[in-house]
Amino acid sequence: MSLWCETAGQGPELVLLHGWGMNAGVWQPLLGALRERYRVTLIELPGHGESVLPEDNDLDAWTRACLQVAPGRASWVGWSLGGLIAQRAALLAPQRIEVLCLVTATPSFVQREGWQAAMSPSVFQQFAEALVADPQATLKRFLSLQVKGAEDARVVLRGLNEALAQRPAADVQGLRAGLQLLLDGDLRGQLAQLAVPSRWLFGERDTLVPAAVAQALPELLAGARSEVIAGAGHAPLLSHPQQCLQWLEACCG
Repeated sequence: MSLWCETAGQGPELVLLHGWGMNAGVWQPLLGALRERYRVTLIELPGHGESVLPEDNDLDAWTRACLQVAPGRASWVGWSLGGLIAQRAALLAPQRIEVLCLVTATPSFVQREGWQAAMSPSVFQQFAEALVADPQATLKRFLSLQVKGAEDARVVLRGLNEALAQRPAADVQGLRAGLQLLLDGDLRGQLAQLAVPSRWLFGERDTLVPAAVAQALPELLAGARSEVIAGAGHAPLLSHPQQCLQWLEACCG
């Protein structure tokens, strides 16, 4: 099984992984500038865009599918669910990754014992149940959560919808499988084993991945470097593209 990917640009290798329910179109505001500095590989996650689902739908299966189409060695940029997969890729194949650049990502998206900087598991359960009844309405609600509280929320929401329209939509099975990864994924106990540099970017007003994760990370990963964008929600790549570009250039050189 091979995922959809596209490579363009010149310079050091850079891999971009989008989030749940989205597709490669979300990177459009950054692509022009990034391709002037890097050789950029866009990958669409299983069941999203033009990528099909693997037979197995656990985190390792999705991660290995991404590794299969990625360059031999590159810096990986993961947004949201893409950030969870990028973390796992660095744990499975550290020799393949130069640096991790994680945008509004976290080692655990849901609250667990000793981990409150996350969403309640019940929220994800509600999404899972709603997907069965009305997938499109559920995705629309999730998009609204991504911009909730952010500056220019309506503009960012419009950008998210325009990004979705550029590429094929995620299929229902891909949405269900990805949501399960968000619910089950917990890499907190493995972060100490991370053998590659990691840089973390958060949105001050993010309601899905609270900026408080930045304060919790040092207990899990010595040397973790975080930055918080004031006024940003869960999608700073759309709401604050210039700040994201500056951050990425500082991370990747």
